[in-house]
Amino acid sequence: MTAPGSSGGVDRVRLPAVRGRPRPRDGSRTSGTAPRPAGRSGTPWLHLAPALVVLGGLLAYPVYQLGLISLFHYTQAQVSGGEPTTFQGLGNYGELFADEQFWQVLLTTVLFAAACVASTLAVGCALAVLLTRVRAVPRLALMLAALGAWATPAVTGSTVWLLLFDADFGPVNRILGLGDHSWTYGRYSAFSLVLLEVVWCSFPFVMVTVHAGIRAVPAEVLEAAALDGASQWRVWRSVLAPMLRPILVVVTIQSVIWDFKVFTQIYVMTGGGGIAGQNLVLNVYAYQKAFASSQYGLGAAIGVVMLLILLAVTLVYLRLLRRRGEEL
Repeated sequence: MTAPGSSGGVDRVRLPAVRGRPRPRDGSRTSGTAPRPAGRSGTPWLHLAPALVVLGGLLAYPVYQLGLISLFHYTQAQVSGGEPTTFQGLGNYGELFADEQFWQVLLTTVLFAAACVASTLAVGCALAVLLTRVRAVPRLALMLAALGAWATPAVTGSTVWLLLFDADFGPVNRILGLGDHSWTYGRYSAFSLVLLEVVWCSFPFVMVTVHAGIRAVPAEVLEAAALDGASQWRVWRSVLAPMLRPILVVVTIQSVIWDFKVFTQIYVMTGGGGIAGQNLVLNVYAYQKAFASSQYGLGAAIGVVMLLILLAVTLVYLRLLRRRGEEL
């Protein structure tokens, strides 16, 4: 038997659709976001203000002066006051871009920096993983050795590496049986020697930073990967690397900036750019134009070009990560 008014079945009760959030009983409206404490939005900027002022004085003004000098014909005659300074506009940039040597040095700098960044990241990440696998005493010894390399000044480190690979008295040639082989004579051997020194003094930053990120990864995640039979390489590629991507972004950008503007190692180990300038990079090339040739305006133009290249690389890299939905 059915209830009166029914059509032979159980009546379906339709509830009205609820739109939005329910109102409180007191009649007040609620918003979709949590209330923000009053006056808190500007607090981080107040804490950052002293550092921003210092950075503005140390970075903004020198960059302004660099760009200003690049627009003038500024040589030793203008520095000594013998001739007036003349405005050239983009004349220094036109002369620079018309120089075939500039494009060769730029290509060399890009390839050398890419090799240094890739090698530094590979060595740093490998040793960071190794630190999580060894006991306390070897881990402490490796950390102290790495920090010692990191704290060594670039001039001192470059001189030590030159002594190690010296053609006459270096122990490396004796151990390898190479006789009086000169590592700094050939173009590629000199670049390889400089690359080793750059990686030696740069990998500790990557190692310490990535190791700190690995220590923050929950142990349960690594244990689950081990139980599934994942190899060390698979754990790094599929588990650690995605979780450490924000840290890897930071160390990659920092390494690109450092290795693109390498100066001391090239200048010391190749004697100012190698034989006939075969080991020139942009920083050494700018130094030669500005100080060896007294073309300060042209040297400043090279510095501005380097600054714009580094800004473009950093912004493009961050934009690609944002498109992939990565949180930075």
